Amino acid sequence: MRFKYVCSDCGREYVTDSIMYQCPECSKENDGKTFPKGNLIVKLDKEVLEKARKKDHVTPNDFYPYPSEDETEYPIGITPLMAPRRLQKETGMKNLFFKLDSQLISGSFKDRASYEVALQAKALGEKKIALASTGNAGAAMSAVGAAMDLDIILFVPYTAPINKLMQSVLYGAKVIPVKGTYDDAFKLSIEYTKLHGGINRNTAYNPMTIEGKKSISIELFEQLGRKAPDAVYVPVGDGCIIAGVAKGFSDLLEAGLIEKMPRMICCQSEKSAAISNSVELGDYSEFDATTRADSISVGLPANGRMAGEYVKASKGWCVRVSDEDILSSQIDLTSKAGVLAEPAAACAWAAFKKDKERLKKEVGEDALAVVLLTGSGFKDMKAFDGRVSMPPAIENSVEEVAKLNF
Repeated sequence: MRFKYVCSDCGREYVTDSIMYQCPECSKENDGKTFPKGNLIVKLDKEVLEKARKKDHVTPNDFYPYPSEDETEYPIGITPLMAPRRLQKETGMKNLFFKLDSQLISGSFKDRASYEVALQAKALGEKKIALASTGNAGAAMSAVGAAMDLDIILFVPYTAPINKLMQSVLYGAKVIPVKGTYDDAFKLSIEYTKLHGGINRNTAYNPMTIEGKKSISIELFEQLGRKAPDAVYVPVGDGCIIAGVAKGFSDLLEAGLIEKMPRMICCQSEKSAAISNSVELGDYSEFDATTRADSISVGLPANGRMAGEYVKASKGWCVRVSDEDILSSQIDLTSKAGVLAEPAAACAWAAFKKDKERLKKEVGEDALAVVLLTGSGFKDMKAFDGRVSMPPAIENSVEEVAKLNF
């Protein structure tokens, strides 16, 4: 065994070769009205961390609970780290970077979690993986499943963007639209696993999702010259991405490869701010999530408690932005950085713009800040409806060209 499970709420430890989803004791308290308890943290053995510490160059595979024997089967990363010069000048932040996870194979950050769950399935001899998704996680798991010969059963809210759902259909997943919310689809997918077997990939419910997502931090460590950034701006819905980013840096810290944690900045829409409420107000109740940024529209975040604790432990904070700011930040990214991001990813950029003066005050104008752009805008082109349109056609003549004044 390379790892053990530790309950993020009560601290109980579990050592087992079998799959575990939640702490059997703490999960008994879950009532479906407040953030769930009992999510598990994977603790790597000291020998694994010591081996990584001695290496001149580390990769995510050095930190996976279930390492890959063939990393070329479905390559995860290394995604580009972009220095957006125009926006660096505009914000006065010369050490601002974008991590472009929209460049992963399925077009979003969710490939990372899906890959480690696929490795888990292979290690445990499972063929079937079930999950719920608003689109990106489903597309990612479906793509990984196609490459690694796994059967994917995907529950989705029927209102999810059609581009994302069609991705999963094309990858060969069994897609089941649900007349309800993401939270409804989440519950049904868990019931499916109980009834029909296989592995459940649901975010945070399966602790390997966080272990897969932490791979971005290992990449960043090497891309930044074997050091951690001062702050990471993360779009947040269910809390799994920000927990994964924090877990990656926590592993690096425990291995002795970095000296301190970066600040985890929780970026949320004002219309889906459940985790911000928990951090700032101690409120763990369900939020009426209605944001246009569908990938982070979550009323009862599956990993809300763990995510909030990581934010506080890193001396980070939360930033809420309006949907209007999120959508305008999409245009900002395309026109000034050449990056087409989906609304959820643009939320992180909107939050950074709103928050930059606080970052300068807390850390300094030389702060090394990374904004995670987690998904491609090509997945949800309807987000631009009514905001951007094609210009009218001109006549096919030189005279018309002569009239152009730009």
